[in-house]
Amino acid sequence: MSQSTDTPLIQVTNLSIDFWSHHHWTNVVRSVSFEVHAGEAMGLVGESGCGKTTTAYTLLGYRRPNSRIREGQVFYRGQDLLRLSGKALQGIRGRHISLVSQNPTTALSPGLTIEAQIIEVLRAHNLGTSANEQSARTLELLQQVQLPDPERTAKKYPHQLSGGQQQRAVIAMALACKPDFLVLDEPTTGLDVTTQSQILDLLAQLRAEQHMAMVYVTHDLGVISLICDRVGVMYAGELVETAPTRELFTHPRHPYTRGLITSIPSVRKPRREKANLLRGYLQRDQFPDGCRFAPRCDFAQERCFMEPQSLELVSGNHMAACWRWGDIKLPTVADASVNDEQLTSLVGGSLLNVENISCAYDIDRSILFARRKPQTVVQDVSFDIHPSETFALVGESGSGKSTIARTIAGLMQPSAGIITFEGHNIIPLVKARTQEQRREIQLIFQNPDASLNPRQPVGQIIGQPLRIFFDLTGTAQRERVEQLLQDVRLDGSYRNRYPDELSGGERQRVAIARALAAQPKLLLCDEILSALDVSVQANVLELLRGLQAKHHFAYLFISHDLAVVRTLAHRVGVLYKGQLCETGQVEEVFAAPYHPYTHMLFSAVPSLDSQTKSTSVVRGDIHDSHKHTACPFAERCPWKVGDICDEVEPPWQPTSPTHGLRCHIPLSELQTREVWTEHPS
Repeated sequence: MSQSTDTPLIQVTNLSIDFWSHHHWTNVVRSVSFEVHAGEAMGLVGESGCGKTTTAYTLLGYRRPNSRIREGQVFYRGQDLLRLSGKALQGIRGRHISLVSQNPTTALSPGLTIEAQIIEVLRAHNLGTSANEQSARTLELLQQVQLPDPERTAKKYPHQLSGGQQQRAVIAMALACKPDFLVLDEPTTGLDVTTQSQILDLLAQLRAEQHMAMVYVTHDLGVISLICDRVGVMYAGELVETAPTRELFTHPRHPYTRGLITSIPSVRKPRREKANLLRGYLQRDQFPDGCRFAPRCDFAQERCFMEPQSLELVSGNHMAACWRWGDIKLPTVADASVNDEQLTSLVGGSLLNVENISCAYDIDRSILFARRKPQTVVQDVSFDIHPSETFALVGESGSGKSTIARTIAGLMQPSAGIITFEGHNIIPLVKARTQEQRREIQLIFQNPDASLNPRQPVGQIIGQPLRIFFDLTGTAQRERVEQLLQDVRLDGSYRNRYPDELSGGERQRVAIARALAAQPKLLLCDEILSALDVSVQANVLELLRGLQAKHHFAYLFISHDLAVVRTLAHRVGVLYKGQLCETGQVEEVFAAPYHPYTHMLFSAVPSLDSQTKSTSVVRGDIHDSHKHTACPFAERCPWKVGDICDEVEPPWQPTSPTHGLRCHIPLSELQTREVWTEHPS
């Protein structure tokens, strides 16, 4: 987008920030400088702990209580936000500069309706002279962010909305005062691909209509490629490369940027070259005098460890902090299929069999003392998992994936169906299972904030299953804990840290290490990579593959990241509203003919492989309608053929002995409707 003026809206100059930790100051942002012009969208990317969120929050004049600004300025329209009083900042935050945070559940107050929370913002900045004007503005905002039935939504509380709807409400609050600058901190990280696609389309539309400037913080480079004009890459608190978005992805000049890009799994072409992954991990206590990235760099020479490097012009608007930038090229990565390498190991009978299970939750009735009404969320689902196999369940939030995992783990009882493990029926609830059964099936939750005890250090958290299942204590337990930490790319010093001292990605790695400590036969992985940046994600995927090959673990892998699923899984089940609509070998599911829902999921995935934005066919929201139809996807299906979809259950159509889908549309017609890939097969 062309810039309307040469004067930047936001100007950051030599910003350096320190945090007080373990009785000393630790530098987390060093000498960062950049500009953002009116109407421009800039992305800040990097691994967890690189300083991107800390930098972004200073754009609102915010500082953590245990931090100090060592030097630098942050100018907004000529005012240094870091020198303003608290009262002056209150007049700018929300009114001129707004924040969209990562987690809408913590950004929204559970005790206030959506309308009340938006009106609270308007009143704080004296906008709207009457209650009627403020209510009208609220409805206008909810309509602007495309929430269904704004009048009803305004009266709802946050828990009555889906995750995507909550994020739209947060965006509406941020837009309430018509700001000219928006700071977005990982706003789509926890969302499924279809909801993410809709949120990104919404942000692009709002930016075009209101000419807002944006700084978008994320570790998802695919998202950055869709929404940002320019990208700043951060490592260990420093900007190491800045460039226009397309230029950065096609001609990265810093080794760290190159490593990030080659770590991204591709939904179109699986990338499986371990040699291209970033090696090691960020260790702030081992920085050399020179380039902070040198200990992990494949191109480092002795000079790199001795001489600090700063951004220098490469070409046009492209800058890199590497004196060897001319030697850095994006490597060619060979395609690879996980099936080619691992399916030969799938021998013997099934480890887990799920036969026609249905699951229901009790829903409270509005009438006092009325009997609870069960609501079915999973219906007649069947699949099996072999030793050493990864079976993936994909689908939007609310499709029933996590419910299935919780049922297998014994945290809830199925309303119908049978679950067998190693040929034996397993007791539905975990509290009645034997200790060996509890050890053999382990569940890793999506949110480590809720699954890790905040009052226990990491060593005790990981050590607990070692004590319970193997009676390990003392030195033996400590050595095993350190080995498990090393497996998930954390050094032994993390043993003494508490969860609140870790980044989100580090907390998730601790949760994975705790599950591995039990040496299970089946790992239930519920969105375990959603909080991880691309480099850590790539290495954890390598870890999971290595553990599977060595110990013959089986995985039930639940994810909304289809690129990760294509990289890791052997077989895939596509779930919608609690029903399987397609199953098969991973390469069969990722090739035409597709079920219409599978095709919609694929079309919503941002990809660096395409030179142009994919044509998304996303329609509506899984939570929008509660009408019962014979095909659960009928109301949202872009290829609906007529009343037959509402009235007659779709048949299973096999395409091979291992692949089938449920749809009324003939396979030959589904083959011709495929528009997702750049070169349809």
